[in-house]
This record gives sequence, structure tokens and C-alpha cells, in this order.
Amino acid sequence: MCGIVGYIGRQDAYPILIKGLQRLEYRGYDSAGVALINPDNKLNVYKAKGKVADLEYNASSKDTSGTIGIAHTRWATHGEPNDVNAHPHYSQSENLALIHNGIIENYMVIKQELIRNGYTFKSSTDTEVLVHFIEYIKKTNKVDLCRAVQLAMGEIIGAYAIAIIDKNDPDQIIAARKSSPLVIGIGEDEFFLASDATPIIEYTPRVIYIKDEEIAVIRRNKPIRILNMRDIEQTPEIKTLEMNLTQFEKGGYPHFMIKEINEQPRTIVDCIRGRINIEATDVILSGVLDNKERFENARRIIIVACGTSWHAALIGEHLIEDLCRIPVEVEYASEFRYRNPVIDKDDIVIAISQSGETADTLAAMELAKSKGAFIYGICNVVGSSIARGTDAGSYVHVGPEIGVASTKAFTGQVMVLSMMALTMAKQRKTITDELYKSLIKELIIIPEKMKKVLELNETIRDLSKIFTYAHNFIYLGRGYNYPAALEGALKLKEISYIHAEGYPAAEMKHGPIALIDAEMPVVAIATTDSIYEKTISNIQEIKARKGRVIALVTEGDDVVCNIADYCIEVPKTLEYFAPLISAIPLQLLAYYIAVNKGCNVDQPRNLAKSVTVE
Repeated sequence: MCGIVGYIGRQDAYPILIKGLQRLEYRGYDSAGVALINPDNKLNVYKAKGKVADLEYNASSKDTSGTIGIAHTRWATHGEPNDVNAHPHYSQSENLALIHNGIIENYMVIKQELIRNGYTFKSSTDTEVLVHFIEYIKKTNKVDLCRAVQLAMGEIIGAYAIAIIDKNDPDQIIAARKSSPLVIGIGEDEFFLASDATPIIEYTPRVIYIKDEEIAVIRRNKPIRILNMRDIEQTPEIKTLEMNLTQFEKGGYPHFMIKEINEQPRTIVDCIRGRINIEATDVILSGVLDNKERFENARRIIIVACGTSWHAALIGEHLIEDLCRIPVEVEYASEFRYRNPVIDKDDIVIAISQSGETADTLAAMELAKSKGAFIYGICNVVGSSIARGTDAGSYVHVGPEIGVASTKAFTGQVMVLSMMALTMAKQRKTITDELYKSLIKELIIIPEKMKKVLELNETIRDLSKIFTYAHNFIYLGRGYNYPAALEGALKLKEISYIHAEGYPAAEMKHGPIALIDAEMPVVAIATTDSIYEKTISNIQEIKARKGRVIALVTEGDDVVCNIADYCIEVPKTLEYFAPLISAIPLQLLAYYIAVNKGCNVDQPRNLAKSVTVE
């Protein structure tokens, strides 16, 4: 959440910064701002509540000249979304301007000390406290800006990625990070700074990922210097981005979300590529194979995740326990880190995150690592904090996901977990060769079945019109499809703002069935599986109370379709992989209901793509 952009070089900074903020809009935000040092060394800060377009309007008649600047999109934590609380923030003297992602937990203690020293505050933010604090240290210790940042970071508790400029030194940007991503792009006689690579790829593929507790000194026409908190020079590692600009464009679709839903047959092929042999007889997941002994001897597996990734983790739990016969626990990362969990050195902890930067998941991972557990990461963003901080792992390889509500990353995570379970099962000899090969063959044809599901687009769009103005929804599933029901409900509530809950179908009679009446739409996932008959009984319980049932069924099913009010037929697949097929119609249903309501599908209110704060 929040977005950072910075530029220093030979070009006008303002257009680059604005375009960078537009590239970061997918992350979710409620205000935006920019700071520029003009040719006369005047530091100009412009800010606006709302969208980047509002910032552009506010700055349209102002001086936006200069070849150095920083810009920010803010997702409110301390203080409401407004012009004053938006970043960048001036220091007391207005010599410095700073932008910040993250949360400073001890900001109030620092603020009280600064007030006692004569500092005044205009905003309610922890970020304004930070820029005043850096200036205070710079003055009282008579040090340069880099050293002041180092000293300030030593006093701060919390997470941060910052960029700061000084009008008295218009040839320098200082940047630092701890538990919040920051990347520097290296161009020809120019440098780019961002919270992820999306604003940079247009200009250069060469980047440096700043590590935790590192400070970057970015000077015009000079090599970048990377220092740690003890002022020891670090050797920067330059990487080449493997992405292209078209991945960040809508490609003719009205929204990124529908584009990404439709990309899933291709992204699943990308996820599989190189991991299943040409003969479709073996899974080659190097992160597992290279750590064979750890996986063979694991006492249990703990999966930590949040949101959509947590739903993927629940499916992973089913797969691993079913195929590998090893106990699995799935934990909300935000709760795991605070409940003093029992972790053993023989445990494997799998951390799942689309961005690889989810603060709670990173913290849970670090806790498990401190207890001696083996950490395996599953994420989508190359070079992310989870990718760098784990003992081994697998990239999802579905390409940049711009829509805030996750779609293709979810199915990619489920596919990686499926391949992981198969690899482990073979290692542990808990699967027959016949079943192993039949599951691999089914995985290979999942993308074709996804294409067939996407042909239902018009049918689901028409169905969505009936339920656009519902106030509540219930989603039901059993077995592997229970997590799919949870994910379907989450998609609907995220982008349409309709209250929706997912339940195991059999749990309805233990309380939620009290909600059922003629006004309550119920989405029942009733594809053919080992508990199909029991799911039919649960649907009949809903119909007996006049509930309106939308059933997701296997092609050719006329039993459920004779009971339900509406049916969506999907291709038959093996029970293990049912969520890969079930997910798509539920994504489409949520999407079209939200579009019908006129909601901002790609940037739903109050949500952020990458949750880098608690």
C-alpha cells in the first residue's frame, strides 16, 4: 500500500513522477503529492486528496520545473485522507521534503520530544514527525543528511520506506527501507526510485533492490552508494527486470480485473512451464527437490498468509494432507505472530503472498525463522522481501497483477501448491505412480478447461444483472470447494461492497440458516466430487426455506439444476483441482455485479494491493 516514486537526472522530473504515480494507482490510495526542487533551488510541494488526476489539476498552474523530485500516493493510517495529511511533508524549515510508506510505531514519543524543542505540526501523520526528527538530528549533531537519516532510523520503531530531498543539495536523493519495498532504476545519467518496478520498467530494466536497514545515496552523475545503519558501504547487486510495459496496460479491456481474469489460461501455462516435463509424467519443483531431506523429514507444515492467499493456503492444506499424509496448519499471518506459536526446527513454514511484501506475512516468517523452522516462500513478485528472505521457494509467474482484487495470482498460488504437493508426495512415497501421473495429466489440461469456463462470460454477465442490488450473499462449498466459496465471497465484498460470507455447506444448519429467506441469494458450489450427494442435501435445505440458489455444477448435471434457481455449468475436473475451475465463474460474477453498480473495480475503496502495514 502507498506508492513511492523518485527521479533525478537530465529530464523534467514532474511528468516522470506523475506517470509513475499513475502506474502505482493499482496499489490503492486516497491522496497524492509531489515535491520538486526547481532550477532556483526552491522546494515546491503540491498535494491533493483523491486521485492522481486531482493532484495534476492542483499543480496545473504551478511551477513544476526541476530535474529532481519525489512523489507519493498515500493510503491513510495516521490521520484522515486530506490535503494536509498527504505526502510529501516539509520539515520545520521547509528545507527538506519526505515521503514514507509504512508506520512509525513510536512516533508519538518522538513528537512530544520535538514539541518540547519548539517544533510545530500541521498534520496528524507519523511521517511529518519523521521529517522533523531527521532535520532535528541534522541540526543538533551537525551532520549531513545521509548521516541524519542513519541516526534517525536507529531511533525509530516500525516499518518504513522513505525518500527525502534537501533544497540546499539539489543533486541528491536519500532513500532508506525497513520491511517496506524500495527499488532503484539505473538509466543513462539518471536514476529512478519506486516502491515497486512498475514505474521504472518504461525507462530502464536495470534495478537495485534496497535491502532491509540499508540507505541509498543517489547523486546526480555519480554511482549509487549503499550503506547500512553502521555506515558500512555495501556492494549493490544490479538485476535485470523480466517484464514489459504491455503487462501494465489494459490491452483493450475496460478494467485490469477482467483482463487478468481472462489471462488465467495463459498465466497457468506460464506457472507450469519448466515444472512439468514434456512427457507430462513428472513434476520438477526445484525449491522442493533441492531441499529433499527437509521435506522428507518434516514433522508438520505451517502455512501463513492473509486474505486471498489464506484461501489458497486452505486448498494447499487439503492437497498436502491428502497426498502427502503430513499434518498441515493454516494460520492468518496477522494472528500467528502474536500468539506465541509452538514451532520446531523440523517444521516447514510456507509463506504465501502475491506481492511478497505483506507486512504480517513477513513478520510471521521472521518469527518462524527465529525458531529454526525451514521457510518456503510462494510469491509472484521477483526480488520481493519474501523471495529474498526465505530458505527456498517458488515464484507463481503469473505476471504483474494490477487489479486490487486478486484473480490470476490466486489460481497461480493454487497451481504452485498443487505441484508442491505432488512433488512432496512422490518424495515421501505416499502416492501411487498411477495416481501421480493421472494428476499431472489433469494439471496440464486445466488451462484448456479454464478457456471453456471463460466462454460463460455472457451468461454470467446476464445473471449478474438479477443480483446487482442484493444486500447480502452466502457462498457454500464443501471439501476442496469450501475455500473456493470463501474466495468467491471475498471477491464480491471487495469490489461490489455487498456483504457476503462463505461457509462450509454443512455448517448452515448450525446457525447461518437463520438468515435464509426469499431475499437471500446463495451461491452453492456443487461440482461432482466425493461429497456431491451431501452438497445436494444442503442445497435442498436452502430451497426448503425459499432461498434463491445459484449453483455451480459440473457440465451435464441435471440433478442440481432441477433444484437450483440458476445454474452455471463448468467442465469436469478431478476433485483435487476443482478450485482452479470454480474460481473463474465466481470472479466473473463478482466483477459484473460490481460493474453494474458503477463501482471502481480495479481500485475498490479502502483497499490496497500490497498491504505493507499491520
